[in-house]
Amino acid sequence: MIAVITGDIINSQHAETEVWITRLKNLLENWGSAPHTWEIYRGDEFQFKCNIDAVFWRFLAIKSLIKSQENLDVRIAIGIGEENFSSEKITESNGTAYVHSGRLLNDLKNDGHTVAIKTSNDSVNKDLNILLKWSSKDFDNWTMATSEIIHEMIMNQDITQEDLAKRFNISQSSISQRLKRANYELIVETNQYFRKKISEL
Repeated sequence: MIAVITGDIINSQHAETEVWITRLKNLLENWGSAPHTWEIYRGDEFQFKCNIDAVFWRFLAIKSLIKSQENLDVRIAIGIGEENFSSEKITESNGTAYVHSGRLLNDLKNDGHTVAIKTSNDSVNKDLNILLKWSSKDFDNWTMATSEIIHEMIMNQDITQEDLAKRFNISQSSISQRLKRANYELIVETNQYFRKKISEL
């Protein structure tokens, strides 16, 4: 089984494309090469595949990166399933993971939520989507400053609060307060729960 994330940038028409697209490409390149592992297409949509264990953390890395830029957000559909055909271009690959993810993104555009997951297990879908709806009430309200800190923590899990304070030229207590406001410890616990539920598929 693999995880496929299909997403689109919310409010992309109100932002400088070159800024967010360059940063998103740089992030996706950490996880594989285009166009086999990831691709940005139709202006502001993207798709990439990853290991199922990593998918929640990857989602948060993208979410925090995009929300660290003014007025932007991202809609993300996570599909878990098989890859029956692997093309040189991810957008031409196929399997249940791709079908789940692509159809789910269309549903998200209609229902107003910013993230959802679909697997072949209805019980897992129900549990994880309730979790995502609750947690998104926090994620969707991250400020640019909070998003920057969360992104650094996700991408550099060994980084200390002292290192972050130097990087952002603010006090360690300010870093600590931002992490508390963002419920970072709860985010880490949520990632562990997410991985456990997906491992049961």
